[in-house]
Amino acid sequence: MNRAKSVNRRTWLSSPYILWVIGFTVIPLGVIFKYALTSREGGFSLENIVATFDPIHLKAMVFSLEIAVGCTLICILLSYPLVLALRHLGMGRQGFTMFILILPMWMNFILRILAWQMILSNNGILNFLLTRLGLEALPLANTGTAIMIGVVYDYLPYMVLPIFNAVAEIDEDIIEAARDLGASGFTVFRKIIFPLSIPGLLSGIVMVFVPSMTSFVISDILGGGKLQLIGNIIEQEFTKSSNWNLGSGLSVSLMIFVLISMAFTTKNDVEGKGSAIW
Repeated sequence: MNRAKSVNRRTWLSSPYILWVIGFTVIPLGVIFKYALTSREGGFSLENIVATFDPIHLKAMVFSLEIAVGCTLICILLSYPLVLALRHLGMGRQGFTMFILILPMWMNFILRILAWQMILSNNGILNFLLTRLGLEALPLANTGTAIMIGVVYDYLPYMVLPIFNAVAEIDEDIIEAARDLGASGFTVFRKIIFPLSIPGLLSGIVMVFVPSMTSFVISDILGGGKLQLIGNIIEQEFTKSSNWNLGSGLSVSLMIFVLISMAFTTKNDVEGKGSAIW
């Protein structure tokens, strides 16, 4: 009897979350799938899904994949040195460094990207400093490089934080034992730190790859509308062309692709524990 009451209590307490999921996840997804699998006339059609393979859409999808993969790899390469440096700092300095890292996230997202537009423009701050130093100005405005800088800047904290949490949990005695046995710093990283930080790494990959793959605001601002990610095309279909069917079809295709990518990404995560791959 008590068990039944406990189950009913848990069900009652979880009901707001269930209602939230149904109202803001399940129903919107159902609407998207409905539009994706119907034509403008309302009949069943797979044209909106197949349209993903049109040359323009496929090019945007490939470019989005390049940006997402590049952003994820760069964030990983930047995160580990930063995390290892943070590990050797005292608690006070660790907290201050993490505060500085997270501080820009408290500002409005659009303002941060507009700031980068001012920095990277042809007459911006970066080229002003380069010319003052007698160097050649860099044509970064409205390029893929500018978009990459924007997404790396925006999503880097989402890679650093989970990796830092995973590395912080590693027992220092394990590392000291490896060093006592003659292991070099690189060997310690390769054999101990990296394998034990894989759960955090996988979380970071998910939190960086997915939003960078589906982003469209950054490419609009830093790409000047000249470079189209798949997110830009989807946004245009909904807002400018008013073709919700095609926009939904492209959204479903993108969602399926991201889910497949995440399935390959997380296949090494066994029961939430990282496994040594070397």
